[in-house]
Amino acid sequence: MRSTQVIGRMAADLPRGPRAGPLGAPASGARPASGSARPERDGDDDPCTVDDDVVGAVNRELERLFAAGLARCRDLDPVFAEDIAERIARFTVQGGRRIRSRLVWWALRACGGGGAGRAGAGLRMAAALELIQTCALVHDDLMDAALLRRGAPSLHADVTHQYAGAAPGPAARQLGASAAVLAGDLALVWADDAVAGLLLDGRFPPHTAHRLHEVWRGMRTEMVAGQYLDVQGQATAALSPTRALRAARLKSAHYTVERPLHFGAVLAGADTDTTRALRLAGRRAGLAFQLRDDLDDLFADPRTTGKPTGGDVRQGKPTYLLAVAHALAGRAGDRAALDLLEHVVGRTDLTGAELDGLRARLVAVGARDLVQAKITRLARQSLRHLDAADLEPYAATQLRRLLAETTGTPPDAPAPPGRQPAPPPAGPGQASPAGPEQEGAR
Repeated sequence: MRSTQVIGRMAADLPRGPRAGPLGAPASGARPASGSARPERDGDDDPCTVDDDVVGAVNRELERLFAAGLARCRDLDPVFAEDIAERIARFTVQGGRRIRSRLVWWALRACGGGGAGRAGAGLRMAAALELIQTCALVHDDLMDAALLRRGAPSLHADVTHQYAGAAPGPAARQLGASAAVLAGDLALVWADDAVAGLLLDGRFPPHTAHRLHEVWRGMRTEMVAGQYLDVQGQATAALSPTRALRAARLKSAHYTVERPLHFGAVLAGADTDTTRALRLAGRRAGLAFQLRDDLDDLFADPRTTGKPTGGDVRQGKPTYLLAVAHALAGRAGDRAALDLLEHVVGRTDLTGAELDGLRARLVAVGARDLVQAKITRLARQSLRHLDAADLEPYAATQLRRLLAETTGTPPDAPAPPGRQPAPPPAGPGQASPAGPEQEGAR
């Protein structure tokens, strides 16, 4: 017999059966299930209605997608539907801040995409991005051997636990790993299906549909490239600030902020200058987002992040924070710091005291301050690019607040006080690790 799932019973069980309504307990902001197999839009084609509750509107769009997707999976096989499809639906609906979704929506609105048809398209694209995020997180947890996500068991750990009583330990763990690969693949399939439906339904002229497809295709490849750089750097223990920034831009910055803004601009039919300004704003904010995540891994409360402290260090991830610390210590001839980094990075058995020592050393060599200053600088640059665009005032204000939330800085972040630590020297042929601020939009 299969053991009880330990996903934490985050809300209510998913409905079962081919005529089941939308998912049982929607995330914050979603409306209660109506009981119909395909819930109506409930006014979500009215942009002003969506403005009042973007998260709720995106959740309802996800419910519509899952109502159809789960019915198909149950027709194929109930075990597959329960073990894989329902987990993906539950994970997607019940977690996350919907950053990407809100960025798509407010970029669409800021660029003048106020028609009802564009509203529906914006919600569909937002839902597709949430599914892409689910794919990335499920696969990321597997590659990192992470047991927790959002304070609950990660998908591979949950499936392993489910079958622990029905299969030998190694077989249950292999099943959990395989299930995570396939679950992430299914999330990507559903995302692609959502975008394909958007492109084929005739609501856009061919040139707009072509642009959307090109951005979607580019984003998916960027994500894979960034993830590979991450695991390759982890395996080779390469602590290069330039390499760390490249991985951060590809793995997280592009698809978290830049591409969602790009999608919104394309959906709205924005001109080249406006699209470029939004992309530049998104690129800066997206990189700041990832650097903030690097800091939070060591310095934030795990009750806030939903993950154990020091996970990146234990896994040997070549984050920008660690790469900068290594470069600064090398420049200063701080052998104690270099020895500590060599000793702790990549060790899964690190104690709390050892993590405390690493935190103190990162502060002492100036790495934390340098990364924090860089985050602030990127956030300010992001807002300047946003302010340079010709946008609808109300929606632009919402975008400004959202970018500040993404970077973890005030909407009008002041310059960092005092003299900041100089960036570590770049190696031969490398750009300065101070960052890619001068890059143009690609």
